[in-house]
This record gives sequence, C-alpha cells and structure tokens, in this order.
Amino acid sequence: MQLSHYPGAIAEAAQRVNELDSEIMAVQQLLNRVEGNADRISAFDIDLKNDAQRRSRRFEVLLTDREYQTATNTLMRLTAEKANALAHLEYLRNQFSVAKLETRRAIAQQLTDFESRELVGL
Repeated sequence: MQLSHYPGAIAEAAQRVNELDSEIMAVQQLLNRVEGNADRISAFDIDLKNDAQRRSRRFEVLLTDREYQTATNTLMRLTAEKANALAHLEYLRNQFSVAKLETRRAIAQQLTDFESRELVGL
C-alpha cells in the first residue's frame, strides 16, 4: 500500500470500530429493557416469598426469552467483531508507522549518497 493510502484506510477502520460500538450499545439497550421486564415480572409476583426466589424467577424469565438469548448471542458476536476491528486498526497504524520510517530512511540514504558523491567529486 502506498503511504498516501494509509490515512484513508485507518479512517475506514476507525469508522468500523465506531459502527460496532454503536451496534453494541443498541443491543445493550435491548438487553437492559428485557432485563428490566424480567425484574418487573419477578418483583410483582405475589407468590415469591424472598429475594432468592425473585432472582430465580428473573433467571427463568430470561432463560425462556428468545429475544434475550438472541441479543446475548449478538452482543458476544459484536464484541468479538469489535476486538478484531480494533486489532486491524492497530495493524494499519503500525504498518503506517513502519512505512513512514522506511520512507525517511530511504530519503536519508539518498541524501547520504548524494553528499558522498559530492565529496568524491562525482
């Protein structure tokens, strides 16, 4: 990749991380809503006598809620995708740094060669 292409590629990779963050937040809001509903169901069940029974009922409600299970799986998938996107972003940043260093070295080498030729009189 040419040196001038790295900033655009880095920006695209950073944008992908931001998009995944947004998706993760949306799924987390869905999970919070479903968990709130499970809390409501268990809190107002008059047959439950104590907190242990309410926690158990909440757990049962969440286990049987397909939307919750799907959202949990989606959250795990998005979290893994974000980790991969962050790794790719870091890789691009590191590649850009290396490319800049190699370019600087090549320029320095050309200058050194030019100065050496001037000293010899070529």
